[in-house]
Amino acid sequence: MKPNNALAGAVLAAAVTLSGCATAPPLTIPAVPTAPVYKEAAPWTPAQPADGLPRGDWWKLYGDADLNALQARLIEHSPDLAAALARYNQAKAFSDQQRAGLFPSLVLGGNAQRDGLSNMRPQRPANSANGYNSFTAGVQADYELDLWGRIRNEVAAAGAQAQAYGADLESARLSLQAELTDDYIVLRGLDRQIALLNETVTAYQKALALTQARHDGGIAAGLDVARAQTQLDTSRSLVEQTLALRAESEHAIAALIGESASAFSIEPRLAPIALPDVPVGVPSTLVQRRPDIAAAQRRVAAANASVGVARAAFFPAITLSATLGYQSTQGGNWLTAPNAFWSIGPSLLFTLFDAGRRKAQVGQALAALDESASLYRGVVLTAFQQVEDSLALTHHYRIAATEEHSAITAAKRSLDLSLTQYREGAASYLDVVTSQTVTLQTELTSLDLDTRELRTSVQLIRALGGGWTAAQSASS
Repeated sequence: MKPNNALAGAVLAAAVTLSGCATAPPLTIPAVPTAPVYKEAAPWTPAQPADGLPRGDWWKLYGDADLNALQARLIEHSPDLAAALARYNQAKAFSDQQRAGLFPSLVLGGNAQRDGLSNMRPQRPANSANGYNSFTAGVQADYELDLWGRIRNEVAAAGAQAQAYGADLESARLSLQAELTDDYIVLRGLDRQIALLNETVTAYQKALALTQARHDGGIAAGLDVARAQTQLDTSRSLVEQTLALRAESEHAIAALIGESASAFSIEPRLAPIALPDVPVGVPSTLVQRRPDIAAAQRRVAAANASVGVARAAFFPAITLSATLGYQSTQGGNWLTAPNAFWSIGPSLLFTLFDAGRRKAQVGQALAALDESASLYRGVVLTAFQQVEDSLALTHHYRIAATEEHSAITAAKRSLDLSLTQYREGAASYLDVVTSQTVTLQTELTSLDLDTRELRTSVQLIRALGGGWTAAQSASS
């Protein structure tokens, strides 16, 4: 075997022997303290990313055609969702760039130039011309032997980052869908409040007319008229305040779906929104499907692979190169066999001294790994908190709403009795005003609790990672 062939053979043997060498540490996902069951309800298990499962159109559980139409417009026109998609496409393209490093590069080149020689050039041939033409065309192939896993770890890190951005896209989609559903529920709740306040204004107008008539007949004092007028004006003020809140909700929906708030409107509607029956005993896969948990875990994997990239810098880089082409000083008929040239062989590059640069880069990569691990633990713990919060609010709001509905019945009965007694002269108008105030506040509180209960169901679904299929729901 010739010396150059011996060197090439040695390099190839080393490649075979060391190709499995990995400089990245074993991937370890941080442990997160978990409980065997939810504190509020339902058993569950530690989360693992499974966000690729179908979520479905979970908002259809609310049975509102207008909401369904708005969700479709959100997917098509939301600027925030479009930005998240663009970030994912960037990460995917970068991952494809890094993957190209696993394969040889092939470059075709050509050159035509006029060169001039210096009269003082060392070892210049005698009687050589001062100027000459140079024509070159050839192909060069380069392939870096990934003995230490640097390229593989770069590919792994970029791939994990792309997956993380894909999970971010799903997280953005889920967040925007939940935000739109929440804003829509608030708007419909305000519609019901406005309708109630308009009815109240009508009732207070009648009460004012009654007190005015009694005052004109010398039966009631002017104080009664003033109190009735105060109640009427206050209720009219509440109507305007609630209309302002509705306008804000409508504008927020317009921004979410990519519409101009100036040209967007939603007609008022009083039809109730169905409260979905979210399974409390949901299977653990619903928590596992949270895209933000998946994104955090994949960023741990990316940081882990980046440690391998940094460590690989301590080892030499070996590249196999081959060149084949033609070169001549004549412009015509120069692509012929006598003008052919070629070269083949390995090259080695090894840094002997860098004043601690590579060591610092490894330290930086390890610190980034620690950071990503801590962020992962934080995301998981926050997810558990959000599920517990939503379960607690769902439970207590439902009880509170039931109690408030009972309070409305008692308040209305009290108001009817106070009006009857006032007409008969057995009670003062202050009793009527007190009953009116209590009744209105009780009804507004009841409507607010209904809206809160619906909004909490949205947050529960969001905390569980989105919707689920019928089979998954049946297994809970």
